[in-house]
Amino acid sequence: MSHGTGLNPPHQQFPTAFAQPPHGVGAPIAPAPPAVAPLPSLTTKGRGTPVWLWIVLILLMLLVGAYLLTFLGPAASIVSFVLALIPCAVVVWTVVLIDRWEPEPKTLAVFAVAWGGIASIAFTLLFALALTIVVPELSGSDFFGAVIQAPLVEEAFKGLGLLLILWIGRRAFDGPVDGVVYGALVGAGFAFTENIQYFAVSIIEGGGLQLGMTFFVRAVMSPFAHAMFTACTGFALGLAVRRGRAAGPTLALGAVGYVAAVLLHALWNGATFVVADVVQFLAYYVVLQMPIFGLFVWGVVLLRREEARLTRERLGEYAAAGWFTAQEVDMLATPAGRRTGRAWAARLPGDRSRLMSTFIRDSAALAAARQRAVSGRDRQAAQDEQVLLARLTATRQALLAH
Repeated sequence: MSHGTGLNPPHQQFPTAFAQPPHGVGAPIAPAPPAVAPLPSLTTKGRGTPVWLWIVLILLMLLVGAYLLTFLGPAASIVSFVLALIPCAVVVWTVVLIDRWEPEPKTLAVFAVAWGGIASIAFTLLFALALTIVVPELSGSDFFGAVIQAPLVEEAFKGLGLLLILWIGRRAFDGPVDGVVYGALVGAGFAFTENIQYFAVSIIEGGGLQLGMTFFVRAVMSPFAHAMFTACTGFALGLAVRRGRAAGPTLALGAVGYVAAVLLHALWNGATFVVADVVQFLAYYVVLQMPIFGLFVWGVVLLRREEARLTRERLGEYAAAGWFTAQEVDMLATPAGRRTGRAWAARLPGDRSRLMSTFIRDSAALAAARQRAVSGRDRQAAQDEQVLLARLTATRQALLAH
């Protein structure tokens, strides 16, 4: 099989990292890990956020901040800000765990949270204001606002953020898992700012008792609600990307995900209009919402398994060309193998677990680059392949050096 990179498979002293002689056997091992020359870096094109978008977000942040301080007051806003950090941190931490297989660029992850917490909120508020001016009779309908307007408008503006990420980060948006990750981060950001508003209103209207009830419902019972809603849109976009769809079909499939997000959002918001008391709400939550959350978790597990399968398949192509051994592919393409590899590297003199983590991370990125090349959606995938193969060769040599 042709590599298409101009690089040759490295000569390995040992068939796999695990075959390296242990300390005290064979050649002497240095007391510290060898110095590693700076590794080549992937281009940031298609993996970062343009400066102008950050400027837009900063301006919108000032608008949202002024709104919160004006209508909620500084004291309630500050207390609510601190409380809103708790569920947001839980959701982001969970998403980071989901994203560990092939992590997304930090700049895009931060942008996803910022878009949800700033731009989506700002545009939603502006739309609500415009609707009140144009169709004032709708502003008095709680049902319309909660069950129809909110799901349609909020998921649209959150979905717009996902489309932006797909555009600016097209070389870091590789499939359904990435879509779920970006979607969940956008949702987490939106929920964070929305929680500030809900918590502050509870403080103003009902004091500590009402705040406690609101915090329990939003931060304990449903911290992942917005993350799940928008993850539907992200999943659909990621599925289109994985299949190498053109812009039109990608938008069409993304629209299907958007509809699913709107329906789930409306189903959650509509609970207050169909239940009469706390007991009925808890029954609704246990019977309907908990199974939905369970299905979401199960779906994420399946997606992670598929990601591992695809990694094995793509790295297997490099193994056939001599870049990896079969044992290395087993190590790099399974969670257990990765844990074993890190544990082995940690026992080497000087603790080389960071080198192993780099080796694992770059191998996952290589598999993703190969998939982009196979799907035909990234003409620059061969450049990534060259850089990543060079990085992997240098890292392997450092891991196995005496």
